[in-house]
Amino acid sequence: MRPKAEDYNEDELQPPKWLDSEFFTKVLQNCERNANDLELKNFKISPATVKGDHYASIMFRAFVEYRLEGAEKSKSMIIKTMPEVEGFKKNMLKKYDIFEIEIGMYTRVLPRFEKQLRDIGDNTTLKAPVLYHALSPHKLIVFEDIVPLGYNVLRGRFANEEEVKAAYAKIAKWHAISHKIIKEEPHYFDEYRTSFFSRDIRNNPFFLNGTKKFMAFMRKTPELKEYLPTFEKLYEKVDLLDAAVSSYTEYWVSPLDDAYYVLNHGDYHMKNMMFKHNPDTGRFEDVMLLDYQFSHVGPITSDLIYSKFMLLDGKLRPRTAELLHYYFTIFKETLEKIGYDGPSPTLVKFRQNLFRHRFTELLMMTTFLPMWPKFCRGELSQEMMLSDNECALKMYDKEYLDELLQIIPNYLHLGYLDI
Repeated sequence: MRPKAEDYNEDELQPPKWLDSEFFTKVLQNCERNANDLELKNFKISPATVKGDHYASIMFRAFVEYRLEGAEKSKSMIIKTMPEVEGFKKNMLKKYDIFEIEIGMYTRVLPRFEKQLRDIGDNTTLKAPVLYHALSPHKLIVFEDIVPLGYNVLRGRFANEEEVKAAYAKIAKWHAISHKIIKEEPHYFDEYRTSFFSRDIRNNPFFLNGTKKFMAFMRKTPELKEYLPTFEKLYEKVDLLDAAVSSYTEYWVSPLDDAYYVLNHGDYHMKNMMFKHNPDTGRFEDVMLLDYQFSHVGPITSDLIYSKFMLLDGKLRPRTAELLHYYFTIFKETLEKIGYDGPSPTLVKFRQNLFRHRFTELLMMTTFLPMWPKFCRGELSQEMMLSDNECALKMYDKEYLDELLQIIPNYLHLGYLDI
C-alpha cells in the first residue's frame, strides 16, 4: 500500500524551490561523463522516507529523465539537505557541522577504508555512491538511489540475527581500519571530535528529563520496587549525563593508553541501515550503512552500547554478549589482515572497556530504550517527545517494563549498578 501524505514528515511534503531544473542539470553534469550535450527532459520530486526513518536532515527522492549523447536516460537520486522550515528541528541541527562531517566521510574517509579492504581482497561496501555535494548556497549531499539496487529500510519489523551480524561485521571492519589509522596517523581524524553527546546535552529536554521520568516510573511500578534503593543510591553518586559526555569525549580530553579508540559511526541504529534481499528467494544479501553526520573518534564501546538499544530488539538484546563476541572476532581478524603491528586486542580488555563505560549504557537504558520501538513504529516523533510531556511519559509503559525486568537483573549480576 502506498504511503499517504500523513505518513511523511511535514517538512518533506514540499521540496525547496531551489530543487529545480538548473540544480538537477548541475548534478547530472557532475556525475556523467561527456556531459556537455546533456539535456534535462523532466524531473519528479517526492519525499524519500516516511516518519520514523530519519531525523537529522530532510530528504527527497528525485526521478530525473535526460538525454545524453543521443540516448534517453534516467536516474533516481536522493537529495539530503538541511531543514528549511522554522522550528525546533532546524534550530537544533544548525548547531552541528553535520554536513561538513558527512561530506568528509563520503569523499575522504570511507573511500580510504574501502581501498584498504580491497587491498586485502575484501569487497565490503561501506557507502552508497555520491553524485554531488555542496556546502553553499545550500548544505546538501546527493546520492544514487539504492532502492532500485534492492536495498530497503526495514519497516514493520526489527533486524533479525543474520541482518544484525552483517551490520556488526561491517562496523567491526570499519572500526579496525580506523583504530590502525589513529595509532599511525593520530591527526588524520582531527575534525571528527563532536558527537551529539559532546555538547551540553543538559539543554536537551530529552536527556534532561529522561532520568527523572525513569525514576518516577520505578517509584510507581510495583514490579521494580526491589531495585529502587539500588538506583537511588546510584543516582546520588553518579550523574549519568556527565558520565556519558566524559565517555564520548574521552579520547580528546583524557585518553587512556590501554583503551581501544576508533572512528565511531555515531548514530548506529537500524534506521540508518538499508538491507538487501534477493527478490526471487528472499535471501539476505547485504546491509548498507547510512548517515555519517555524527561520526567521531571515541571509545570502541560507543557504537556498540548504542546498538544494544537501537539495533537489537527484545529477542536479540539478551544475546548481546554473544553478538559482541562475533563483532570482536571480526575486529581482531581485520586488524591482523591489514597489517596492524600494535598490541593485539584481547577479549578481556574489550569487556573491561565495556564495563568502564557502563554508565553510558545505563543512561541509554533510561532514555533511548523506552522511546526507540515506538519511534520506529511511527507512534512518536522527535517533536512529540520534546514538547508533549504526556506523550513522553507514555513511553514508560508495559513494553518498557518487560524489557527492564530482563535487563536490570543482568546488570545487577554483572556489577553495572555497583558504585
